[in-house]
Amino acid sequence: MIDKVYCAGVKPEMEGKRVKLAGWVYRKREVGKKVFIVLRDSSGIIQTVFDGELGGEAYALAKNVGIESSVIIEGTVKADPRAPNGVEVQADRIEVIQNVDAFPITKDASEEFLLDVRHLHLRSPKVAAIMKVKGTMMQAAREWLLQDGWYEVFPPILVTGAVEGGATLFKLNYFDRTAYLSQSAQLYLEAAIFGLEKVWSLTPSFRAEKSRTRRHLTEFWHLELEAAWMDLWDIMKVEEELVSYMVQRTLELRKNEIELHRKDLTTLKNTVPPFPRISYDEAIDILQSKGVNIQWGDDMGADEERILTEEFESPFFVYGYPKHIKAFYMKEDPSDPRKVLAADMLAPEGYGEVIGGSQREDDYNKLVQRILDEGMKPEDYQWYLDLRKYGGVPHSGFGLGLERLVTWVLKLDHVRWATLFPRTPSRLYP
Repeated sequence: MIDKVYCAGVKPEMEGKRVKLAGWVYRKREVGKKVFIVLRDSSGIIQTVFDGELGGEAYALAKNVGIESSVIIEGTVKADPRAPNGVEVQADRIEVIQNVDAFPITKDASEEFLLDVRHLHLRSPKVAAIMKVKGTMMQAAREWLLQDGWYEVFPPILVTGAVEGGATLFKLNYFDRTAYLSQSAQLYLEAAIFGLEKVWSLTPSFRAEKSRTRRHLTEFWHLELEAAWMDLWDIMKVEEELVSYMVQRTLELRKNEIELHRKDLTTLKNTVPPFPRISYDEAIDILQSKGVNIQWGDDMGADEERILTEEFESPFFVYGYPKHIKAFYMKEDPSDPRKVLAADMLAPEGYGEVIGGSQREDDYNKLVQRILDEGMKPEDYQWYLDLRKYGGVPHSGFGLGLERLVTWVLKLDHVRWATLFPRTPSRLYP
């Protein structure tokens, strides 16, 4: 490994110290007989200066090096309030590892072009900041889950049945059988609670939805939790405590990266339990009062959720949805059989659903009937039905779309920017 310091590690108090840096040419300009190279690495950027008055090979190389060339630069630290971060390196040596004549990405590049060259776009500091925030949010989630006594498990991705609806399954051949890419780990997590009680997983989930909204991907990372002995209200408390910790911890550790994308941190700071809770009935009343053409029993899409979020300055819950618009595994509300014990968490500022959760149906006969009502075959879910026959208990769980949460936290205009290589109905490359 090269003996070097990171760009962010160079501080004004190091004035006079000699350092070696390794990275990529982020910006370059010439002023008089000086060449200014802003060097980028994973930690950030720093300005280096090559003085032509001193002559030498380093100055000549610096004049000819291109944007995104990989280089090793050595020099002496100098405090300078005009420089980025208040410090620069007066360079006297540069080793060009690979010179780039013309980097394909320019300041006028379209979004579609940036997606076409996503493998190059990832090196942008603003894109790197998104990935750092995403990684830190999962770090925070793991911290909270460990502290709260949850066990991580590792469910399969190849499955034989639907969780969220057969129309959105990606089908594939599995030797001489039909298999599908997982829509959710939920059913397998439900099996795991009988030995571990509180379990979670982070897996890719796949949805063959031809939706082209700003919040849909065909492949996304799914943080899912399932717990024995919890009802809907218990699991909503888990959701708000987990999300609050993820947001507040990331604000603590990645404030600079967050502020590259959003300046107003108010709603993030408001992400503190308890979150507001409104019933589906109340949500319909609010929407109707705002002139939205929606009736009781209708599902709420992105537009309706966006309007609803205008009423809140923090994440909030909508609970008690009509049974016919929700998944087969959700428990029927004993006080109103038209509804299920389900709740979605919506992010404010127009972003909408980031979590879907529910208490699970633990009545064997009711679950069989729901499977039949959905046009599915009970025999395809026999192992899942067994869980209701052999020591079944009340239990609840939820799924959090990691990219959706990151999209809201950073106030991105599309969920595709929150993933390394986005997969949408029209994009499978690179």
